[in-house]
Amino acid sequence: MATSEVKTGDPGIDPSTGEFRVIGQGQTFRSVTEKITRIVLTPRTPLGWFAIFSVAGAGATMLMVAVTWLFLKGIGIWGVTQPVAWGFAIINFVWWIGIGHAGTLISAILLLFKQGWRNSISRFAEAMTIFAVVCAGMFPVLHLGRPWLGYWLFPYPSTMTVWPQFRSPLMWDVFAVSTYATISVVFWYIGMVPDLGTMRDRAHSKFAKYAYGLFSMGWRGSARHWMRYETASLLLAGLATPLVLSVHTVISFDFAVAVLPGWHTTIFPPYFVAGAIYSGFAMVLTLAIPLRKFYHLEALVTERHIDNMGKVMLATGFIVAYGYGMEIFMAWYSASHWEAFMMWNRMFGPMGWSYWVLVTCNLAIPLTTLWSRKLRTSIAYMFFLSIVVNTGMWFERFVIVVTSLYRDFLPSSWGTYRATKWDYMTFVGTLGLFTFLFLLFVRVLPMIPMNEIRMLLPAAKIKAKATAKAGD
Repeated sequence: MATSEVKTGDPGIDPSTGEFRVIGQGQTFRSVTEKITRIVLTPRTPLGWFAIFSVAGAGATMLMVAVTWLFLKGIGIWGVTQPVAWGFAIINFVWWIGIGHAGTLISAILLLFKQGWRNSISRFAEAMTIFAVVCAGMFPVLHLGRPWLGYWLFPYPSTMTVWPQFRSPLMWDVFAVSTYATISVVFWYIGMVPDLGTMRDRAHSKFAKYAYGLFSMGWRGSARHWMRYETASLLLAGLATPLVLSVHTVISFDFAVAVLPGWHTTIFPPYFVAGAIYSGFAMVLTLAIPLRKFYHLEALVTERHIDNMGKVMLATGFIVAYGYGMEIFMAWYSASHWEAFMMWNRMFGPMGWSYWVLVTCNLAIPLTTLWSRKLRTSIAYMFFLSIVVNTGMWFERFVIVVTSLYRDFLPSSWGTYRATKWDYMTFVGTLGLFTFLFLLFVRVLPMIPMNEIRMLLPAAKIKAKATAKAGD
C-alpha cells in the first residue's frame, strides 16, 4: 500500500494498522482522547511547567506592584508628558488587542469556511484571544488618571443624568472591546462543552468529576445535544466574524479621527486589521511551537499547520507593507508640509531608529523568507520569525503613537519621550500575566478540541484508503 502518497505531516489513518498517526513521522497512538486528556488528568505536573509558571507568576506580581504604585502616585510615574500624552499604555493596548485577532479569525472565519486544518490550533488560539483582551482591557482604565471612576464610561442610569460622551473614541473602544471579549468567552466556552463532558467521564477524583460535570452542563453526546451545539457554534461564528473587522477598525479610529499628521488618514482601518491578524498569527506560532514540543503534540499540530499560518502571515504582511507604502505616498501626494515633515521625521528624526526596526522586523525579514516552503515548515525558523514579527508590530504601535506626537505643528511645542521603569514593569508584567493565565488554561482544560479532531478521522481514513487503492 502506497502511504507515501499521503502528504507528509498530515494527520491520518494508517491503512495497515488502523491507527491515527502522522504519515512520515512514525508516531502513533490509538486514541486522540487519551492523548489530550492525559495532559490535564495526569497526577504529576511536569517540572518544566512549574518553572515557567514561576517566572510568569513573578511577572504578574511585578504588574501588581506597578499598578498599585500607579494608583498611589498617579500616571506621572509614567513617561507621558507634553506633547506625548499617550505612551506605553496606548501602545500596549493596541498591541494586545491586535494579538487577540488571530484567535477570532481561526475559530470563527475558518470555521465558516470549513477549513479543517484549524481544528488542532483553534482552542488555544481562542484562549490566547481572551487572555490578550484581559491584558489590553486594563490599559484604558489605568490611563484614565482616576481609574476608580472607570465605571463612568458605561451608560448606567445615573441620578445626575451625566452620560458618557459617545462622540469620543474612548467610548467606542469600551463598547468594541467589551463586545469582543463577551463573544470570545462565550464562543470559547461553548466549543469546550463536549470536551468537558469527556473530561468528566475520564476524571478520577471526585472534585474533578464535579467541576467538569458542572461546566459541561449535562452533556451526554446525544443527537439533540450535537445539533444544538453545532447550531450555537455557527451562530456565534457568524457573530464573531464581523468583530475581526470592526474591533480593530474602531481602535484605529482613536487615531484616524484626529487632525494630527500621521494619524489623520483613511488607510488606518484596513491597515490596522491586517496588522492585527499578522501579529495574532505570529503569537499563535509563538505558543504552538513550544507546546507541541513540550507535550509531544507533533501528531496533532503538524508542519502543515505551521506552513498554513506562514502563508496567512505572508498575505497579511503584504497588506501591512501596502499600508506603509500608502503612508509615504500620501505624505508626498497631499502636498502638506506637515505630513511630509512628519514622514521625514519618522524615518530620519531622533527616533528614526524605531521606524527602521519596524521595517526590518515586519517587512524585510518575513516577506523575503516566507516564500520558501522549506523555511515555512522549519519549526526553529518559524518560532524565531514569530518573535521577530511581534517585536516589529509592537514597534509599529510605538512609531504611530510617539513619532506622530513628539513633533507636531509648532516647533515651540516639540518635546521628546522616554519610558520610565514603571512603563517597562507594566509591559513586562502583562507578558507575565498573559503567560500565567495561559499556563493555567493548559493545565486544567483540554488545549486541543478532541471532538473536532475526531470528526476529521473518518475523512482522513477515507482519504488514506483511496490513496492506497490508487497506489495499488
